Amino acid sequence: MSRKFPPDPPLDYPCGDIPAYGSAQEVAPGVLWVPMPLPMALNRINLWLIEDGDGWSLVDTGLRTADTEQHWEQVLAGPMQGRPLKRVIATHMHPDHTGMAGWLTRRFGCELWMTRLEYLTCRLMAADTGRPAPQEGLDFYRHAGWDEASLERYRTRFGTFGKGLHAMPESYRRINDGDTLRIGAHLWRVVVGNGHSPEHACLHCPELDVLISGDQLLPRISSNVSVHPTEPEADPFTDWLDSLDKLQREIPPHTLILPAHNEPFRGLLQRLHSLRQEHAAAFERLLEVLPQPHRLIDLISVLFNRRVRDDAALLGFATGEALACVNHLRAQGRVQRHTDATGIDWYSLHPGGTPQAG
Repeated sequence: MSRKFPPDPPLDYPCGDIPAYGSAQEVAPGVLWVPMPLPMALNRINLWLIEDGDGWSLVDTGLRTADTEQHWEQVLAGPMQGRPLKRVIATHMHPDHTGMAGWLTRRFGCELWMTRLEYLTCRLMAADTGRPAPQEGLDFYRHAGWDEASLERYRTRFGTFGKGLHAMPESYRRINDGDTLRIGAHLWRVVVGNGHSPEHACLHCPELDVLISGDQLLPRISSNVSVHPTEPEADPFTDWLDSLDKLQREIPPHTLILPAHNEPFRGLLQRLHSLRQEHAAAFERLLEVLPQPHRLIDLISVLFNRRVRDDAALLGFATGEALACVNHLRAQGRVQRHTDATGIDWYSLHPGGTPQAG
């Protein structure tokens, strides 16, 4: 039986109502909360403007859409008071965070600041735009148990990453874990986490008691942690759980967290504890059913309450996260994999409890 965990104390949401699109709200001295719409179930992203002398620095940019561009024009004329952007900082590579980076950096003649792996991976994925789906990707999802209709939806959707981006700048300024950036009157330290993306940068300002967390820490949803066709044997959950420990070590518990989605909150320790419990419960549910072999497609319903098979985007996310879970359990020697004659992978408990090779 899965264990029942007592609920953590509720988080504190001290910043009030979400600002309207095209406007901004100050959440700390010189730090403005700027929401932008997203055309998906997760329908909003939070961007953060930081006063920087006679201009602004921006953290994350929004997705490339006509609505986003219109709202940016309103922000430029209104909350930014006509003062220029001096730099654009992207927490990570996903298009809702980088989609307007090229548009903004070219407009203001400023630099894009990112970690190296995020910038290069973004450029690599954007280069796939318009290409047909690779055989390795089709094989990856066949191994997971996808049917032909799902594979055809993958073929149709492949190569759309770059459509959410203005062309990325051809050069960038690299930031690294532990770097200290002076933005206006304050110092911000780069805190890199992994698991959700290759080298995700959070920004911590001890003077303001603020952490811009991007997608690395969200208050109401758990960030997607997935294995992708480019690295099918990866174990991103080990990186993710290590990153939660790192945030607990390095960020004071009273810090105001400014996430990319949902609202700003306080309650770092409660949220980290809840996330660890959620993932522990997910691993436990898998171990309960894996005395009998299961395909990856069968394990999705064990992990997620929502029906995802008819939604191509959700099915891709769910498959990637399910594989991340079983790869983590395989790395611990608790689960084994067998590939049948048709090329489908089956997962079951490892009888010896020893690490798997290959």
